[in-house]
Amino acid sequence: MTTAVFPGSFDPPTFGHLNIIERSCRLFDKIDVVIAVNPDKQYLFSSSERFAMLQKLTEGYKNVSVHICNTLISDYCKKVGAKVLLRGIRNINDFSYEFDLSLINRSLNQEVETLFVPTEQRYFLIRSSSIKELARYGGDISAMVPPIVEMAIKAKYNQD
Repeated sequence: MTTAVFPGSFDPPTFGHLNIIERSCRLFDKIDVVIAVNPDKQYLFSSSERFAMLQKLTEGYKNVSVHICNTLISDYCKKVGAKVLLRGIRNINDFSYEFDLSLINRSLNQEVETLFVPTEQRYFLIRSSSIKELARYGGDISAMVPPIVEMAIKAKYNQD
């Protein structure tokens, strides 16, 4: 049984994230969507809020489970016996960053291979930081995030 780990901050979860999950479900027996918690990073949503949203968004996928991780992702992979890390990439900048990160993860856990999954073109411009900025000023984010995420973002910015 091959377990793949798809780590990220998922702040907020986007259609791009869901696309990577959906496509990966067809390739692996089990997908662990792992919400990374970085104490040095400021999030719009708490880890429990991101967890709840991702659980709801992935409930239709029988081989997907959602987890929260506050350790190195390479340690998480060791703990669950995962051999594959999935990373979505939109452009060459993403690839460069993720490539360097993959080398670090490989040095920490020789058993893990990183697979880069290029985004579908329609999700190319979706960035969590852009979504939050657009939402803060009342912009339309409905094409970038699922409705439950859009409602949660609007609630954070008191735009119900």
